[in-house]
Amino acid sequence: MEETIAGPQAAHIPKRRGDSIAEAAVRYVEERHWDVFPGTWLEARDGTLRCSCGESACPAPGAHPAREDWATQATGSATVARGLWSERPTASILLPVGRTFDAIDVPETAGLLALARMERMELRLGPVTHAPDGRMQFFVLPGAAAKVPDPLRELGWSPATLDLVALGEGTYVAAPPTRYGLRGPVQWACRPTSENRWLPDAEELISTLAYACGRDR
Repeated sequence: MEETIAGPQAAHIPKRRGDSIAEAAVRYVEERHWDVFPGTWLEARDGTLRCSCGESACPAPGAHPAREDWATQATGSATVARGLWSERPTASILLPVGRTFDAIDVPETAGLLALARMERMELRLGPVTHAPDGRMQFFVLPGAAAKVPDPLRELGWSPATLDLVALGEGTYVAAPPTRYGLRGPVQWACRPTSENRWLPDAEELISTLAYACGRDR
């Protein structure tokens, strides 16, 4: 789904171009059974692309919720998703975390190192996003937010010392082809396929991710 960045699996990941944002949102619902909701969008003002939220210093222009009650807007219906994006065709695609997946968020340098090690170790991976803000999100089974701290301590890390965050209920991630202003689009470092429909448990990945984040300090 959408184009991918170079990474351990890049050699056999075909690029898929031409989808509209609405088509991509509907595919996430139909093919992955993910809930989706539209976020902010980019507007041309005075020759510059700005976030629809109106904040000139928006940290994630065009890539964050447009409403405070975004969790109630998220839908798993393809029909409803089509309707939402027909009202605002350029709205970003945001995925609520904690429903069908949790996500482990790490810096891109650590994420790329972890991906390379996981490929060599033949670990089972779920989808992985790479955002223009320099963060990567590894999709795992729900419940990761509660599970991650204990394995980190067992590995000798204090959760507060690593730039590693387990995202759970009440959070969201931006999905391709959402754009972060002029910084470019969110991309798949490991795209959704039939092979990774069954997500790994956080405990299967946490040791490699912790190692990579420790190297990145």
